[in-house]
Amino acid sequence: MTERIYNFSAGPAILPVPVLEEAQRDMLSLPGVGMSVMEISHRSTTFDEIFHRADAGLRELLGVPDNYHVLFLQGGASLQFSMVPMNFLPAEGSADYILTGSWGKKALKEAKRAGATNVAATMADGGFTRIPGTDELKLDPKAAYVHITTNETIEGVEWKKEPGVGEVPLVVDASSDILSHPIPIDKYALIYAGAQKNMGPSGVTLVILRDDLLQRIPDGLHTMLDYRTHVDNKSLYNTPNTWGIYILSLVCKWLKDKGGLEAMHRENEAKAQLIYDAIDSTDFYRGHADADSRSIMNVTFRLPSEELEKKFTSEATAQGMVGLKGHRSVGGIRASIYNAFPLAGVEVLVAFMKEFEKKIG
Repeated sequence: MTERIYNFSAGPAILPVPVLEEAQRDMLSLPGVGMSVMEISHRSTTFDEIFHRADAGLRELLGVPDNYHVLFLQGGASLQFSMVPMNFLPAEGSADYILTGSWGKKALKEAKRAGATNVAATMADGGFTRIPGTDELKLDPKAAYVHITTNETIEGVEWKKEPGVGEVPLVVDASSDILSHPIPIDKYALIYAGAQKNMGPSGVTLVILRDDLLQRIPDGLHTMLDYRTHVDNKSLYNTPNTWGIYILSLVCKWLKDKGGLEAMHRENEAKAQLIYDAIDSTDFYRGHADADSRSIMNVTFRLPSEELEKKFTSEATAQGMVGLKGHRSVGGIRASIYNAFPLAGVEVLVAFMKEFEKKIG
């Protein structure tokens, strides 16, 4: 098969075609180098230039202030579930966790291994269909930090604005909506995100860390689990994912050429709205998330029966639309439409949804 199909997978996700084409051209040998980026030393001048393009690209797109460190780590967001509390949850303290879906629950599970935690709010009773209101948050003003997940890929629930946490450091897992819209970086103490949704291939984990937090890290941590190790060595203490950082640098360039994150956000909202309009126009489809909490990255919905959902995904796959099956924990349908997902693919899905309902009806 040489033609590209429409990949609605939640991750690893679709990458921009211009990025793939440039990487393809330089796969065998980077211009003037004679080796693939996967073969060059991470200590070389060539990779140093790639690394700094990725760093500068992210800083420009996100408006990262000088008092924040940009790290390229490994282990995915799942390792950050442990690293955050290991570094910032003191033995005598507690951390607040706001749970809006499955990934927040996983982060809390790991934090409990490191110390005391407080569930400041959980939307579990309602099936994780919305973001909590300000009056529902039971925040501890003395908490070591507050943790949220900005976009829950499984349930399709997204924070539209960060919660007010006062002087308490706000820590966020932004794996599935990073680079999809502008972020007020200075309102966060630490942002972490796996690359495989909007930034590049799997294997790179972005961490944006405010400098003053380093003073809170206790001595005695294992070397690779101490953020200071990676800050002091500029993400090069061990061999990083050179290929992933290279692709990330190309994605940053692609986003800049598109007009930056504001332009990308407008495009993402338009794509998501087409699908939500199709869902809301009929009783045949039922959205999972409340209207004011709907994700623009992961559109989740149900059909009248699981049998019809299986038929829907089977027929969609036959027509070149893959990855639409909802997560096994919630079922249903999930259309992940990250930055690189084309508008044409959304239009094909909406046309299929209408035709499928007409045929079934």
